[in-house]
Amino acid sequence: MDAQTRLAVVGSPITHSKSPELHLAAYEQLGLDWDYERIEIQAGDLKSFLQTIDGSWLGLSVTMPLKQEALALTGWQDETSSLLGVANTLKFNGDEVRSFNTDVLGAQAAITSLGVNRHNEAIILGNGATASSVLLALFRIGFRSVKALARSSSNFEALERLAEALGVKLTTGPIETDPGEADVIVSTLPGTVGLVRSFPTSFRTQTPLFDVAYNPSPTPLALHWRDADGTVTTGLEMLLNQALFQVRIFVADDPDVELANESDVLSAMRRAIGLAN
Repeated sequence: MDAQTRLAVVGSPITHSKSPELHLAAYEQLGLDWDYERIEIQAGDLKSFLQTIDGSWLGLSVTMPLKQEALALTGWQDETSSLLGVANTLKFNGDEVRSFNTDVLGAQAAITSLGVNRHNEAIILGNGATASSVLLALFRIGFRSVKALARSSSNFEALERLAEALGVKLTTGPIETDPGEADVIVSTLPGTVGLVRSFPTSFRTQTPLFDVAYNPSPTPLALHWRDADGTVTTGLEMLLNQALFQVRIFVADDPDVELANESDVLSAMRRAIGLAN
């Protein structure tokens, strides 16, 4: 059997991906001589790509627009990818392709890093696929009441189905809705949309923000929060942590198994994308 040393991030567009920097820093720290590259793959082409790989391949990180397609091509799915219907990680075990979703774990870590210690009410901005991952992350942290606000108030079906399955009380409305009080707010809006609305100074001061976007960085929303001396973490924190859980999968086939000297690995990954330790 060939030594499994090849990895890649696949999707389109892919040139902007920071995954190679993160993963290669981790494997160097772990003393593993593994390759990790970017491969441009269009929607509908993942199956044909998988048919070309050989036994030297260990796995793939999967980004848009391939996450649903990736799940459909696997024989084993972890609970998160099965629940959300998307996978961002494929691991090759002989002839079996296993799928995982580490985006939710990354979101959990990013929200936890804000020091959120009350779980009464959370707000999500946006209602796309990332919002579903965030809703599941909030549920696993302990939130049972969530308000989702979006620019298009007619597209909450996926979030509503997930909330019902989880037993979360979900309130939806337009982006302009009064936010009320919340223990955390998570924006899943693209960083390129500009500041779609403003928030009261008192709300920004008291409510920590996790802004999933990181390109551009800081986003207009993150700057809006910093203007009020509010607490902010960006999508780089989620990106870092979802990659760490992928590394665990590629090394140990299990996102719950910590790496050897994991704190040093995480520090090396942080440095690779310019995050302070």
